[in-house]
Amino acid sequence: MNYIYNQLLEFNMDITWAGYLSLIIMVLFILFVCIIANFISKKVVIRVITKIVQNTKFRWDDMLLERKVFHKLSHIVPAIIIYFFAFAFPESFQNLIQKVSIAYLIIMGLVIINSALNAMNDIYQTYEVSRTKPIKGYIQVVKIIIITLGIIMVIANLIGKSPLLLLSGIGALSAVFMLVFRDSLLGLVAGIQLSTNDMVQVGDWIEMPKYGADGDIIDISLNTVKVQNFDKTITMIPSYALISDSFINWRGMQTSGGRRIKRSLFIDKNSISFCTEEMINNFKNIHYLSDYVTLRESEIAEYNTRNKINHSNRVNGRALTNIGVFRAYISNYLRHHPGINQDMTLMVRQLAPTENGLPLEIYAFTNDTQWAVYETVQADIFDHLFAVAAEFGIQLFQNPTGNDFKKIVDVWVK
Repeated sequence: MNYIYNQLLEFNMDITWAGYLSLIIMVLFILFVCIIANFISKKVVIRVITKIVQNTKFRWDDMLLERKVFHKLSHIVPAIIIYFFAFAFPESFQNLIQKVSIAYLIIMGLVIINSALNAMNDIYQTYEVSRTKPIKGYIQVVKIIIITLGIIMVIANLIGKSPLLLLSGIGALSAVFMLVFRDSLLGLVAGIQLSTNDMVQVGDWIEMPKYGADGDIIDISLNTVKVQNFDKTITMIPSYALISDSFINWRGMQTSGGRRIKRSLFIDKNSISFCTEEMINNFKNIHYLSDYVTLRESEIAEYNTRNKINHSNRVNGRALTNIGVFRAYISNYLRHHPGINQDMTLMVRQLAPTENGLPLEIYAFTNDTQWAVYETVQADIFDHLFAVAAEFGIQLFQNPTGNDFKKIVDVWVK
C-alpha cells in the first residue's frame, strides 16, 4: 500500500486524496485476487475433485460431494488471502481485518464440519445397521457442542480475550443452558435408551394414540421421532415421550410372519339345537366334515352303548349339536386355508354368552403381515362363514333393523 501511495505522490496528488485512493486501490486489488482465487477453486479445483470422485467406486466420497463439503472449502481461500494482506493496511486497520478474517474462517469451519457430519450420517445410513442403531441424534449433539465452542472462539477472537476465560463463565450460566437445551438433553438421554434397548427403529410401525401417531417411523433425530401415519400425515413425537409414555410397536408382528385375526361371529342362541338324522347325513357330504362326523358318531354310539343310555329322550347321553359341528367345520376350514399360518396358534372358541348372542371367536394368524393382504384374507374367511352358517341351521345375531320392522308391519296388515 505504501508503494501505491508513493506512486500517487509522484503524480503531484494531494496527500489526503493519495491516502484515500491508495486504500481504495488496495481494497480493489485484494478483492480482485480473492475473486480470481475463488474462481480457480470452484471452476478448476472443484471440477477436478468432482471428476475424481465420480470415477471412484467408493460411495462415501459421493456423499461428501452431495453435501457440498468441497465447495464450501473453497470459501476459506479468500479469507486466508485477506488475512495475509492485512499487513499492507495501516496499523489501525490491521488488527480489525485479521480478527474479522479469523472469525470468518471459524464460521466457515463450522459450516464445513456441519456438512461433513451430515455426510457422515448419510454414509452411515447406507448400512443396514443404521435401521437398528441410528446415530442422527448423536451427530446433532456433536453439532451443538462444536457450534457452541465455535461461537465462543469467535467472540473471544473479536474481543481479544482467551476462550478459556469465556468457558469459565459458562459455569455461571449452566442453569440457563439447562433451560435452553432441556429438550436436547432429554432427547439425548432418550436416544441412548431407545438405541440401547432396541425399542424403535426406522421403518417400525408404532401406535401412540396420545400423540395421534399410527404409522411407520421415517426418521429418528435428537429431539423428535417422525412418524408417517397411514393417511400420509406426519406426526412429530418428542424422543423422550417414547421413554416416559407407553406406545405399541408392531415390529414383533411384522417379524413373526403372522398377523392375528381375533374376531367373533355372534350366534343367535335360539338357533342352537341337537342335530337330526337328516342334518347328520347332510354334514357327511361336506368335504371338511365327513371324517369328523363319522368319527364323532362312532364315539357317541360307543359311549351311549357302554353307559346304557336311554334313547327315548335326546337329553340323555351324548349327541351332536349344530353349534359344535359348525365350530368343527370352521376349525377344519381354517386348517386348510392357504392364507392362514398353520405354525401359529389356531383355535375356534366360545366366549361368554351376551345379550347379543353367543360369541364364536376365531383366533388365528395370517401368513402375510401386509395390511391389504391381511384384510383380504380376513374378509374372505368371514364372507364364507356368514354364507354357510345357514347350512348348519345357525342364525347369526343382528339387532332389528328398519326392514325387519317393516316386515312385521306387512304381516300384521295382511
